[in-house]
Amino acid sequence: MDSGSTLRVEKPTPLKPAIKKTYVLDTNVLLHDPMAVTAFKQHHLVIPMTVLEELDHIKDRHDKTVSREARIAINMIDKVVDAASPQEIQEGVPVPGTALENYSPGTLAIYPDQRLSADSEVPYLDGTPDQANDNRIINVALRLQAENPNEFVCLVTKDINMRIKAKGSGLMHVEDYRRDRVLDDIDLLATGYEHLSGDFWSTISEVDTLREDDCTLHRIPRKSLPQAYPNMFVHDDQEFMAFVKRVDRDYVYLRCDSRDSLMNKRFWGLAPRNLEQAMAMSLLDDDAVDMTVMTGPAGSGKTLLALAYGLHAILEQRKFSKLIVARSTPPIAEDIGFLPGTEEEKMAPWLAAFDDNLEILHGADESCHGSISYVKERANIQFKSLNFMRGRSFNNAYVIIDEAQGLTQFQLKSVISRVGADSKIVVLGNLAQIDNKYISPLTSGLTYLVEKSKAYPHAGIMHVNGIVRSRLAAFAEENL
Repeated sequence: MDSGSTLRVEKPTPLKPAIKKTYVLDTNVLLHDPMAVTAFKQHHLVIPMTVLEELDHIKDRHDKTVSREARIAINMIDKVVDAASPQEIQEGVPVPGTALENYSPGTLAIYPDQRLSADSEVPYLDGTPDQANDNRIINVALRLQAENPNEFVCLVTKDINMRIKAKGSGLMHVEDYRRDRVLDDIDLLATGYEHLSGDFWSTISEVDTLREDDCTLHRIPRKSLPQAYPNMFVHDDQEFMAFVKRVDRDYVYLRCDSRDSLMNKRFWGLAPRNLEQAMAMSLLDDDAVDMTVMTGPAGSGKTLLALAYGLHAILEQRKFSKLIVARSTPPIAEDIGFLPGTEEEKMAPWLAAFDDNLEILHGADESCHGSISYVKERANIQFKSLNFMRGRSFNNAYVIIDEAQGLTQFQLKSVISRVGADSKIVVLGNLAQIDNKYISPLTSGLTYLVEKSKAYPHAGIMHVNGIVRSRLAAFAEENL
């Protein structure tokens, strides 16, 4: 600075305080994520009385998948409002753990919507018997918007039709619950492998070779393979095939594999029919991988691979003492008690796919059904409903979770956390076949699991492509 210049002091720009928004929660949000009351940070949360009534009704359905979530949500709300007075509960009680730096914590209020009645100044949806509860919740948001015209009032619901109704009724802000969304586009979902065009080594500027135990690893700079995560495969248009053993801040450690050795793997007589199946078999057989997540279209061989490895690991390698096959029963069968027999017999109609796959593995046997019965007994195969797995612990077991695409992240977490010592779990699902009306491919617990576990060194992911059932099945999957 020269002596003739003057120092000019700018007036500091005052920062505008953050706008405190008001969110009205629908029941399905709390069933989808029972901890949702902590997700809105410094904002004001409103739970209509109708939502509490619906949760109360749902929590007593002991055989339903959602009853546990309803009870957890009620307990969470109770923790927040426990010591508050009725007036404080209606105005807003601070939610513990939601305070951000320089901001006060968010608040939770219960709105007595049963007191609302028709008002010519505020749009009012009547109590149509079929839609009474949805309408009462929308009415709360409409009333809050009318009473606070300068504030941001938003209804949060996972029900698409309810969002359309709310907008059509004049509500300015309506949103889906997005806390569980880990991707913006399902096409970005990790596949467990990366195909590189051309020659891989021609793109690498530096490489070191080191020996770890009985394994030779090639260390390349992280910037050469920026998307790498542990236990993924890398292959190019030449003969290069490698497995990402681990990743740190600066380097990626590769173990070179041979396509021929992968394609020559065998589980219980089963050989891979394409490269994705071969890579999935390698992950299943890796003792360092405790959880394998397999996604892919119908008929790609996910169930067959998982089952074949289970029989191989239990009967030939003696790694586990039992094989547990579990899936969530469809809504029409949430009370499986109407079927006769044991839990395994009750589950049989929804686990018929495993019997089909056992037939594939033993179809050439002289007595196919005798072989299947013998294998079921020897491998100690147990069929379970996910609804009854919670609260249990599975040690020294090989666990297959089938049809996981219809589960929420909370449901999947509660099942995976049951896996005990010396166990391995395989999670299977097809994101194109979701039958839960509140779950989309982006918000499925399976998508969440893939994205959250890909960086975990003891988890493997594989998207198995290629329809192997028949040419008709391939046509149907692609064109119908």
